[in-house]
Amino acid sequence: MCNRHLTKPLLPTTCPSVCSLTLSVAILLVSAHSVAMADLPTASKAMSNQVVLGEGDLLTGIPQTSDSSGGDLTTEELMEWLANPSVHETLEVSLPQGLDAAKANLHIPADNPMTRAKIELGRQLYFDPRLSSDSTISCASCHDPDQGYGANTQFGIGVRDQEGNRNSPVAYNRILSKAQFHDGRAASLEEQAVGPIENPIEMGNTHSTCVECLTAIPGYKLQFNAIFPDGLTIENVGKALATFERAIVTGPAPYDYYAPLKQFEKTFAEDLDYLDEEPELKEQYDALKAAYAKHPMSESAERGMELTFGKANCTACHAGANFTDEQYHNIGVGMDAEKPDLGRYEITKEDKDRGAFKTPTMRNVAASPPYMHDGSQATLEEVIEWYDLGGHANPWLSDKMMKLNLTEQEKKDLVAFMVEGLTGDFPMVEQGRLPE
Repeated sequence: MCNRHLTKPLLPTTCPSVCSLTLSVAILLVSAHSVAMADLPTASKAMSNQVVLGEGDLLTGIPQTSDSSGGDLTTEELMEWLANPSVHETLEVSLPQGLDAAKANLHIPADNPMTRAKIELGRQLYFDPRLSSDSTISCASCHDPDQGYGANTQFGIGVRDQEGNRNSPVAYNRILSKAQFHDGRAASLEEQAVGPIENPIEMGNTHSTCVECLTAIPGYKLQFNAIFPDGLTIENVGKALATFERAIVTGPAPYDYYAPLKQFEKTFAEDLDYLDEEPELKEQYDALKAAYAKHPMSESAERGMELTFGKANCTACHAGANFTDEQYHNIGVGMDAEKPDLGRYEITKEDKDRGAFKTPTMRNVAASPPYMHDGSQATLEEVIEWYDLGGHANPWLSDKMMKLNLTEQEKKDLVAFMVEGLTGDFPMVEQGRLPE
């Protein structure tokens, strides 16, 4: 049953013909109003197809028209937006400072290029509870921007307050990842995006009913027809959601300014006192120092960075620019239960994967407690204690797990690095402004 009436009223009966408008018809309608390009709102002006993810207005929604009340998206606003050729151009995306070192791992499927129109459609779907069976749960319910794109509950909570058995994984920096979920059971973001819709504990819907419900909302039908050749299908719902999620990228953190500075000092250690003789090097060094001065870490966090790459051995798994190897490891969490969650093993049926779960990113980790796949550790301090003890012994424990023998100060330093050094800005995002 479609419950869109619970949260969104139907448009007047004079509007159904609008539902099937294609992009070309929308353009004709805008032209019929004889609105000069110079007089159109920002939404109708040309926009660059070269963007740095995590910056700008990609996620801030369709600009309001001068006569808009700022509430739900109207059909007129959507038609004007879709009539702008710029929003349908394939974006050439790059990553922000620090994260750009992982550009070789960017994953955008050839059959699902990123466009502004598709990102915006995905944004609307992400925050719309009408995708669920009773219009109470949206993607953002478990992957909330205000909770670090996760949920501050031990387990995800779905329709009728049903509780799952795993903590909600974060939804940012997913453009650097192919397989999704803690156990990697979804081969792509597209596949992951539609999974919760039909999960009886999460959104409790069916794919066919979800499509039926969205089809009855003129604004959605208009957009799907304009963006996808085959219109509104569950596959295209997944493509739109995945495109939006790929645009959720964390901004530079203090570590991203500190690391190049330390590398410069290491490389030119014997020449630092003589940089006045090398104007170009001195200019580069001064720029690095000035950038870090604007984005500093405490001395404790600086020590924590050294520990992360050294004694604490965090980067054995939390490797690379996104601080994750995107692999699966058994670190002993939950393995003392009578019937432990075997994680990746349930997908591969290989003994080596028993109790193994995907390495999460350490970036912005302070924003999304609790931690581990089962949400069993409430604080970063508890996480550090777990690793210091070497995890819970079991036959499949990763060989990367070992007792660390950290001092109390070293534990504090590691937490300081995660809190201060690895926290960057999330992109600005509009959480409302859905089709009426």
